[in-house]
Amino acid sequence: MGGVGGVLRRLPVVLTMAGDIVGILLAAGKGRRFGSDKLLHPLPGGTPMAVAVARKLRQACGHTIAVLRPEQQTLAALLAAEGYEIRFSVEAEGGMGHSLAQGVKATPDAAGWLVALADMPFVAAGTFCRVVYALRGGASLAAPFHEGRRGHPVGFSREWFGELASLTGDQGARRILAANPGYLVQVPCNDAGVLVDVDTPAALAIGPDKP
Repeated sequence: MGGVGGVLRRLPVVLTMAGDIVGILLAAGKGRRFGSDKLLHPLPGGTPMAVAVARKLRQACGHTIAVLRPEQQTLAALLAAEGYEIRFSVEAEGGMGHSLAQGVKATPDAAGWLVALADMPFVAAGTFCRVVYALRGGASLAAPFHEGRRGHPVGFSREWFGELASLTGDQGARRILAANPGYLVQVPCNDAGVLVDVDTPAALAIGPDKP
């Protein structure tokens, strides 16, 4: 076991085409509060939650990576069928920062990264695309804002490679955003789903109207 960057098996670094914005789907969380594997939980219509998010992210980014725990083999197979490159991280137990660093280090030639959370199924597909447009338009950092509140997904230009690649712990890239507010381009939207992460089954019933 082990390998470069905490990967279960040694995988090659994938070179992206110049100008690619890579989509990174963070799907290694255990979701203990949900009571079951929430990322495999079917939404109305039968699509597993993580797959629904993955399809929207893929509309915005041609190259997409999913970072999972080694034991998530069922989800890995589903996401691979959606065209995702799969990365397993044995360090994911340490928090979201490890997972994000893993995805970024796998694509060092990317022009930037759009980072999505697999437990946020209510984000509209168009919102993913709008954040990518902001990055392509020169934004250093970009995120959707709904009613004055920052949501997900969040975009990073390649200048943040070093900081992203060195992340650890469970805060993800929050400290980067907090320390650099002047670099953040706000992408206004009417998409309440950017604020809703599904921690419990009740959140699925409430949806984007969650207070």
